[in-house]
Amino acid sequence: MAAPLHLHSSQASPLPNSIKELSDSAGLSSIPFLYASRSSEALLTDVVEHEVPIIDFSLLKKGTPDQRSQTVRDLGKACEEWGFFKVVNHGVPERLKDTMVDALGGFFDLTEEEKGEYTRKHVMDPIRCGTSFNLNVDKFRFWRDYLKVFVHPVFHSPAKPHGFREISQEYTTCMRVLAMDLLAGIWESLGLEESNLTTALDLHSCFQIFIGNYYPPCPQPELAMGLPPHSDHGLLTILLQNGVDGLQLKHKGNWVNVKPHPNSFLVNTGDHMEIISNGKYKSVVHRAVVNSKSTRISIANAIGPSLDAVVVPAMELVSDGGSSVAYHGMRYREFIEHQQANPLKDKSVLDRIRL
Repeated sequence: MAAPLHLHSSQASPLPNSIKELSDSAGLSSIPFLYASRSSEALLTDVVEHEVPIIDFSLLKKGTPDQRSQTVRDLGKACEEWGFFKVVNHGVPERLKDTMVDALGGFFDLTEEEKGEYTRKHVMDPIRCGTSFNLNVDKFRFWRDYLKVFVHPVFHSPAKPHGFREISQEYTTCMRVLAMDLLAGIWESLGLEESNLTTALDLHSCFQIFIGNYYPPCPQPELAMGLPPHSDHGLLTILLQNGVDGLQLKHKGNWVNVKPHPNSFLVNTGDHMEIISNGKYKSVVHRAVVNSKSTRISIANAIGPSLDAVVVPAMELVSDGGSSVAYHGMRYREFIEHQQANPLKDKSVLDRIRL
C-alpha cells in the first residue's frame, strides 16, 4: 500500500480548493497526508452485508386499511431496529431524479471561480459550497465537495448552471411532500397525533436543506473518507444516489454496506426523531467511503422542525410509557449551529442534551 503524500512547506503548490480539482490533477497517485483520515481501527472494522428494510410507499398512501396498517407497523419497526429504510413505489418520476443528479453534476463542473461565489464562512448561510466538512475545525480533510442550500421555508438556489433553480425547486418540493407523508406514518406508529406534532414542531415552516455531495475517484480509498461517522440533525433525511456504492451505516456494532436499490430512496431517522420519540427511534450513525474508479454523487434532503422550535420528547411517550424524559430541549437552530461548527463525530451534539 502506497504511503500518503506529505506536502512540506517548501513545496510551491498549495492544496487545491476542491476535491474535484485535486482528483482531476494529472498523475495523482497518492493523496496528500492531510486527507489520510482513516484510523487503523477503522481499517480493521468488519463491513457486513445486510438488506435494509424496504417500505412500499404506495401501500402507505393507497393501500387497503389492512395494508396501510401493516405498512405503518413495518415503518415503525424499521425506525426502531435500523433507523434506515428504502422507499419504493414512491411516485417521484425517474426523469426528475435523473435530471436533478445531472444538474448537481453540472454545478460541480463549474469553474472554481464560479463556485467560489458561493463559498461562505457561516454555517447558516443559505447557499454554501466547499470541500471536506468544515475546514475551520477539521483535523483531516475529507474526500468530498459539497453544495448546501436552504430550500424551505424560503427557497434559495445558485444561479448556475442554467436550469438548476427550476429543477431543484421541483425536486425539493417533491421531497418535502414525501417526507411529510412518511412522518405521518411514523407518528402513527408511535401513537402520536399528527396535528399535535405539526403544531409543536411548526412543520408548516419546517427547515429543509438540500445537500449535494460529490465524491470523485480517490487513488487511495483505503486511507481517505468521504464523511466520517455521524448522525443527521433533523427528523428525516431522504437520500438519492447515482448508483455508486459508498454509504455505510452502523447496525448492531457492525458497519453495513447499503447498496443502491433501483428507483428507490434511502431514508434515515435523525437526532430530532430520537428526541421526539424519547429514544425509541434512535438516529443512526453512518459514513461515506470512497473508491478509486467511479464518482459518487448523492443528494440528501434533510427535513427538520422549524428553526425556532424547541424540541423535547413527546409527553405522550413519557407519561403513557412511564419513562423519564431522556433529553432536554434546545432550539433547533442552535443544535444545527453546534453540529456544523464543530468536528463531525458520531452523535456529539445529541449527547450534550441527553439526560
